[in-house]
Order: sequence, then structure tokens, then C-alpha cells
Amino acid sequence: MEWFWFSSSDHWLSRLVFQRALAGIYLVAFLTAALQFRALIGERGMLPVPAHLRRVSPRAAPSLFHWHYSDRFFALCAWTGAALAVALIAGVGDAVPLAVSMLMWAVLWALYLSIVNVGQTWYGFGWESLLLETGFLAVFLGNERTAPPVLILFLLRWLLFRVEFGAGLIKLRGDACWRDLTCLYYHHETQPMPNPLSWFFHHLPRPLHRVEAAANHVTQLVIPVLLFTPQPVASVAACLIVLTQLWLVLSGNFAWLNWITIVLALSAVDGSLVADAPDLPPPPLWYGVLVIAVTVLVLVLSRRPALNLLSRHQAMNRSFDPLHLVNTYGAFGTVGRIRHEIVIEGTDEVVLHPGTVWREYEFKGKPGDVRRLPRQFAPYHLRLDWMMWFAALSPAYAHPWFGPLVERLLDGDRDTLRLLRHNPFPDAPPRRIRARVYRYRFTTWRELRATGAWWHRTYVREFLPPTRLDTVD
Repeated sequence: MEWFWFSSSDHWLSRLVFQRALAGIYLVAFLTAALQFRALIGERGMLPVPAHLRRVSPRAAPSLFHWHYSDRFFALCAWTGAALAVALIAGVGDAVPLAVSMLMWAVLWALYLSIVNVGQTWYGFGWESLLLETGFLAVFLGNERTAPPVLILFLLRWLLFRVEFGAGLIKLRGDACWRDLTCLYYHHETQPMPNPLSWFFHHLPRPLHRVEAAANHVTQLVIPVLLFTPQPVASVAACLIVLTQLWLVLSGNFAWLNWITIVLALSAVDGSLVADAPDLPPPPLWYGVLVIAVTVLVLVLSRRPALNLLSRHQAMNRSFDPLHLVNTYGAFGTVGRIRHEIVIEGTDEVVLHPGTVWREYEFKGKPGDVRRLPRQFAPYHLRLDWMMWFAALSPAYAHPWFGPLVERLLDGDRDTLRLLRHNPFPDAPPRRIRARVYRYRFTTWRELRATGAWWHRTYVREFLPPTRLDTVD
């Protein structure tokens, strides 16, 4: 059987870079899980996995943890995933037989799927499904024992197209500020988690913000189509997507969303433009048959995501199957004009009075202290900080977990306190906790020089009245 059509040696370098970088993102994802799970979904967490498993079936949410769950076993899975990712970064996947390499990638995918499918609210972000979908395709991309299969390279471009084109359409169909090119007047200030440069991006001239918005439409609605054109046009399109994503990396913290999009774009670059391709052996028959079968499966499953792209009621970040094999993506269809932040405070005073001293809990990433410049955390994902941003948008987002969070702060729970930057009660837990909503805005250049503050905040309303441990809902 002739396989001359099946492989593309020109993409051997692209595959190498793609696989190493994807393993790096897996590493970050597993480290995020290992370091945060006890407080979020552990046996004594805010949304415990055992309680969740009693409500869902293995068919609806496939996971190893249906077979067995304990915090120790979860930690073992997370750290195993991290170790396997390190091995793939080091190139072990190219040093072993093809079947073993595929098994390594499959184990990574299965471990992370198991985590996502029990992660509940904390794992409801689009980049979780994006990592799983990308990771599934990576299983069949091969290693140095064979040239990269054209069909899987095509599916990676199809995924990148859906990520970019879906994000572009959701903007045009969503907030009017995307159509009149004014969304970036607000976005850098109101995005979920600003980074050290967000203040400066916010203060760029408004005409430049309009150029940014227009360029975003071109990059997300025009450039992705060129991914399916002949080389070198497809490589140029991919590089333009990379440059756009790097601009987003500079302006905010979006976990690994930008980085995995960059990795997908790199898979579309023709490596022969940089280095000569080595002679790679033809694929074994079993591998070719498997790749063809996976391609047919993904194309069949792509029907619903493709129809979603065409729908006036386009959904963002939705999975259409419990294995997260083919999903729909999109972000910031609506841009907030005002930033609200929930500030959690505690007091150790027994009796409350007008002069009661309240001390703030400081989070690692979300705005709190107005004099503190936002930090860079991406691609690491601060899950609690992100959900606090959603909670400020609507109390409904906080309903399942905010009460348990307050409970654990009143109890001085160590795992929960590790998620925070500063515990104002190092010696003993507070007697009461309250939460208040403030409006935050970036200061002006003049205010920054006069006060040293990056933010200005104004009290808006009460979010949670002063609460004791025995009165938490």
C-alpha cells in the first residue's frame, strides 16, 4: 500500500516544537491541579469530588475517580501527569517506539480528562476543553519514527480555525462595542485578571484602541481562512495569529488560552522554511488505519460545533461530548464597562461596633490593595481569583462555593489560605467575616504620580453581611 499522500516530512520541525510546547502546557495544567485541588475539590474542599461523583454517572462524566477517589489518589494522578509531561518535554516520546509514544500522550489526556470531569465550576473554562481536544489529536501525531500525518495536521488547523473564527463571530454577534471598535476602551481595565502592563495598555490613545479592535477582527475572521491555503501563505497566516496572541499575553492573564493557541498555530508552520527535513520512514499500516479512523470520527463530531458557528445563538466554550473531543470556543462576546471587585474582610473583635477594625484578605492575582501593581501569573491558572471576578458580575456565580469559602476562612483552613497572598489573621482565625463590593478603576497618570496607587476604588454595596462560623449557610 502506498502512503506517499499520508505524511508530510516538511512539518517534522513543527511537530517537534508543537509536542514539546504542548507538553509544557500540560505540565502547567497538572501543577495547577496538584497545588490547588485540596481547597477547591478535595475531600474537605469547597466543592468536594466525592459529593459530585454521587450526582453524576461515569457515562456523563468519564473519570478515573469514579473507580476510586481520595485526596492522595488525586495527588498521585496530578503529579504523575506532571512527571509524564516533563518526560515528553525532554524528548522521551521520540526515543521510544511509536506505540509507546502514543500511549504516553494518551495517558496524559486520560489523566487530565479525569480531572476536568470532576472539577465542576473550577474547571468550567474554555481552555480546559481546548487542552483536551488538542491533547487528543496529539496522541496521533506520531514521533520521529514516522513523518507527521497530513490528516492530523489538518485537524489541528481545523481546531485553530474554530478557536479563532468562533471568537471573532461571538464578538460581532455580541457586544455593540466590537462593531463600533470601542471595546478596548474598557477591556484592559475590566478583564478578569489584569497583568503588570494592563494599566499601560488601558492608557494607550483611543485611536490605537480602535486599531487594535479592527486588527482583532481581521485576525479572527479573515486570517484563519488562510490556514487552509498552500504554503507559504498558511505559514504567514499562522505567524500572524502567533503575533496577535503574544500581544494578548502582554496585556493580560488568560491562563494558558493564548499559549495553547500559539502552539496550535505553530503546527501550521512549514518547518522546511527553516530547516531541511530528515528522511523519515513511512508509517506502519496499523498507524495509518488508526489515523484515518480518528479523522473520520472527529469530522463526524464536528457537525454540531460547525452548526454552532453558523447559528445566531452561537454558544461559547461548550463541549458536545463527555470526552471533550470536539468543542466550541469563544471569549469576550460582552465587555464590561465597569469593574466590580469583592473584597473579603475579617475581624477578631467579639462585639461589632462602628469603630470595628476590619482587615482584608489579599488574593494572589485579583485586584485588592490599590497600591499593588497587578502581577503576571499566566499560563498558571489562579482558579479562585478567576471565580471571584465572576462572582462580582453576579452572585449566582458564587452560589455553590462562596459560603464554603467563608466557612473555611473562619475555620483557618490551611489549604484554603494557601490560595491567598496574605492572611491577615496568622495567629488565630477571625471571629467574623464580611464581603463588600467595590468599584475599581485604573488611576490616571496624575493620580498615580500623586498617590502611588494603580487603582481607585469606591464602595458600592454589601455582598455578605458580617458572618460567624455558626451562621454560615
